[in-house]
Amino acid sequence: MNEAPLSQHVAVQTKELIRATAKRLGYRPDAFARSLRSRRSQIVGVMVFDISDPFCTLILKGIQQALQPTTYLPIIMDAQNELKQFERYLEMLLERRIEGLIVVANWLFVDIKPIAEIEREQIPTVLVGQEMHFGSMSSVMVDNEAGGYLALKHLYELGHRKIGIVRGPRQLPDSNKRWAGMERFAREVKLKLRRELIVDLPHTSDPTAGFDEGYRVTGELLQRGRNFSAIVAFDDLTAIGVIRALHRAGLRVPEDCSVIGFDDVPNASLFSPALTTIRQPMADMGRMAVERVLLGIEAFNTEKKLPGLHCLTTPHLVVRESTAKPPR
Repeated sequence: MNEAPLSQHVAVQTKELIRATAKRLGYRPDAFARSLRSRRSQIVGVMVFDISDPFCTLILKGIQQALQPTTYLPIIMDAQNELKQFERYLEMLLERRIEGLIVVANWLFVDIKPIAEIEREQIPTVLVGQEMHFGSMSSVMVDNEAGGYLALKHLYELGHRKIGIVRGPRQLPDSNKRWAGMERFAREVKLKLRRELIVDLPHTSDPTAGFDEGYRVTGELLQRGRNFSAIVAFDDLTAIGVIRALHRAGLRVPEDCSVIGFDDVPNASLFSPALTTIRQPMADMGRMAVERVLLGIEAFNTEKKLPGLHCLTTPHLVVRESTAKPPR
């Protein structure tokens, strides 16, 4: 039934008869018993910090698509932005003898202590959405600096010179790298980024609070005087909050002010106006994470050492309806 080496001595007709009989009787192999014998569970744990975060949707889709043709079963667990829940679920996955782990991280994932246990267990682990140089752990994330560069370049090429910037929380590496990309482009074209047009989102325990905070900080920018023709938002949820605040102030997007986001979450194209954004290849990131974790499992089973690999994916500009040339 499992194509063991000795089965080559069984006649083909006998094999077919055995399989047909097993199917008629409703026989299914006992995966648990098989795992006890082989000491392999064929399970890949997938830990998500917040499954309601639109950022996760396409990553999970990529993970499932990549695992579908394999014999590995994904177990998806949602830590609901609670570190204690993350630690508890991690312990449960270890008890079930997972062979690999994929963590879809958000900005709350800053503590490596829970990962230390995985490192001791020598479980191949890939972190998606955040880079962490720790032991043999691998990571897959977008090139945030290149994305920030693209966002500012797009607005500049449309003719915008007075550009507001809503950065992410200062503690977040993604925000710092996107800002570095914008600064690099500004230096190249000698564009002055005005300090009074730059605001930061606060650090919060709710990664989906970007809409409310984007709405609030845009109000702050407007109170300082409307001396900008475009806004770069940290991510798409923030950009939607920015657009709502502009509409509330009687400003049209993009006729009076252009807005660009980052991520290209599933609803970005459905919003009105459809959001111009920097796309992270999220499904590809999920597939890359699976490829890396399967390589790690294979290396572990053959007693080989596989060092951590940190992959940067290329962001892409997606032009929709929320950006245009500045008003005269």
